[in-house]
Amino acid sequence: PLPECSHVANHDKGKVADSLDKASEEQEDVVGLMSQDPLRTDTEQNNSEATTDKDAFHMNQRETEAHQTRLQHLCRICGGSFKADPYKRSHPVHGPVDNVMQAVLRKKEKRATSWPELLAKVFKIDVRGDIDTIHPTNFCHNCWNFIQKKFSNVPCELYFPRKGPVEWHPHSSSCEVCGTLSRGVKRKQQALNPQVSKKLKIMARRARQIRPVRGPKQVNSKSLMKKIVNCNKIHLSTKNFAVDYPADFVKAVSCQICEHILADPVETTCKHLFCRVCILKCLKVMGSYCPSCRYPCFPTDLVSPVKSFLSILNNLPLRCPAKECDEEISLEKYCHHLSSHKDAKDKEGYVHINKGGRPRQHLLSLTRRAQKHRLRELKLQVK
Repeated sequence: PLPECSHVANHDKGKVADSLDKASEEQEDVVGLMSQDPLRTDTEQNNSEATTDKDAFHMNQRETEAHQTRLQHLCRICGGSFKADPYKRSHPVHGPVDNVMQAVLRKKEKRATSWPELLAKVFKIDVRGDIDTIHPTNFCHNCWNFIQKKFSNVPCELYFPRKGPVEWHPHSSSCEVCGTLSRGVKRKQQALNPQVSKKLKIMARRARQIRPVRGPKQVNSKSLMKKIVNCNKIHLSTKNFAVDYPADFVKAVSCQICEHILADPVETTCKHLFCRVCILKCLKVMGSYCPSCRYPCFPTDLVSPVKSFLSILNNLPLRCPAKECDEEISLEKYCHHLSSHKDAKDKEGYVHINKGGRPRQHLLSLTRRAQKHRLRELKLQVK
């Protein structure tokens, strides 16, 4: 090597040696300090760990409190927010059943005093072992409607937002409750393909062009028969039943024409049941055929149903329409019960007046004019 290069190399080696010496001296100083005061370093380290643990504990406590407050705004069953309901209605999970639901259950001949029993029956979940820090304490009005429709047999679609009840978990770093409420869930908007949208528009336009012109309004035969019969005042509605029977059973004990409870029922040759008054009026106006199946039918073909059916019909419980009376009466004793109410009401103001001569005078012994007068009196008494 050249003398200049060797000189530069020696100089670099000297620098490296100096830096190594300095590092070794610093390390020795640190070791000396630690050996002199080991307690001081341990206490500093413990203090720093304690402060970090304290901060972490406070953070966790704040997070759990925030999580619990968020749970108060969610439904225990479907997980929906109460903010979606404009009236902010909610029901306590562990509270007593309200009066409206009690009335529905009474109609179904069932009893439940608390919500946990009902929720276990409808949603198959046990809320008795719920913890406030994990589970919400209320459920939404939509779930309440779902329970009501389940027990009331209302002919409508039951809407429940999920396949099953929500499973709730303790608060964690990846908590779904805190995440979805703070950020909010946005629905992804899919852009329509221009060709597809154009095709849909063309199809809609063609459908409007091909749509047939509406003809004259067809007369519904059932509504026409109801107008012909016009028996609302003399026959009882199926709504008067004290128990919420299945729809098929109600149909079996109601008239096929007026859809009221059968009054003096008769059976046709095609085994359909009607009120005697209703079928006779329909046969007179509409023609000699059964209103249900159009089978030929005449007034002479009408017969009384079997006795076992009549006994079932007569023993059906009905609710008394009087406000002060909450009794359930059988159909057989219904008219007598109502007349007892009327008699009690009109007892004070009622005075019997006999204008037809002797009491209980026979009609044949009277003149034609007196007969008419006596008949009118008898009809009023019957009414």
